[in-house]
Amino acid sequence: MPPVKKTITIIEAPSNLGLMPPAPGKTPGVNYAPAALKTAQLASRLRAQDGGRVEAPIYNPQIEPETGIRNAAAIRGYSTRLAEAVGRVVKTDRFVLVLGGDCSILLGSALALRRLGRYGLVFIDGHTDFHTPQTTRSGGVAGMDLALVTGNGPELLTNIGGLKPYIRETDTVLLGNRDIADPRTYPAKHIFGSQVQMIPLDKLRALGIDSVIQQMLQKFEISAVSGFFIHLDVDVIDNAVMPAVDSPQPGGLSYIELGRILRGLLTSDLVVGMEITIYDPDRDPDGSAARDFVSALVHIFSTVYE
Repeated sequence: MPPVKKTITIIEAPSNLGLMPPAPGKTPGVNYAPAALKTAQLASRLRAQDGGRVEAPIYNPQIEPETGIRNAAAIRGYSTRLAEAVGRVVKTDRFVLVLGGDCSILLGSALALRRLGRYGLVFIDGHTDFHTPQTTRSGGVAGMDLALVTGNGPELLTNIGGLKPYIRETDTVLLGNRDIADPRTYPAKHIFGSQVQMIPLDKLRALGIDSVIQQMLQKFEISAVSGFFIHLDVDVIDNAVMPAVDSPQPGGLSYIELGRILRGLLTSDLVVGMEITIYDPDRDPDGSAARDFVSALVHIFSTVYE
């Protein structure tokens, strides 16, 4: 039986606070992503409601010496405001679609869910994003977000409102990463000692996407979670069709594979929303990558709900 169709409500989260400058004197362009995706008719083609826009503070390229992180205090404040917006939508049983922005917006989404109870997370990303201030080379929260929301890192960002962790490691599945060439030299080693279930891209393909998604949904159904949320970093997609990202890697998911993953997840009555991160319009001057991505996403949603 198909899931009950929920009204999709879009929240714009145009933050670039979690990234390092792409070049000296230049700011990351991911804050323009929500507008670019709307120009590509994402909202209209999904028939989505407007859930508002949470403006981000001004980007500061400097790493803060006390935390070893860029824009840490600003991200904490922004996460609190974004959480309020996301929480309002989830409480009304609408499907929230958060358009970022860089991956640091996950803190706001996860904080919103933690305020409402216990939720799971499906983290679809080309990277583990499990750096800490001690292992990062960029100083950007966009490379630490999964670690932070599961309680690993400085209290300033992991324990907003005394709610650490926002998502339990045991309620988290990392899916599709392809950034670990050799575990012995991989810098974000904390992921290996965590309880996060990690299914890298090669393992996902070997096990079979449909089988992995089925097992994942069973995991959530027998757990005590009230629902789960999807984080989608577009750098998980094959660089040949989604080049507009800040940390490109060879290979990645095809749109067919992404469709199988998302359709499987969206059929669950437990899914409450999704966020999209890292698409950078500055790296997509003719908008073709955005149009292809929007077409793929609209097709995925339409085959689930219609």
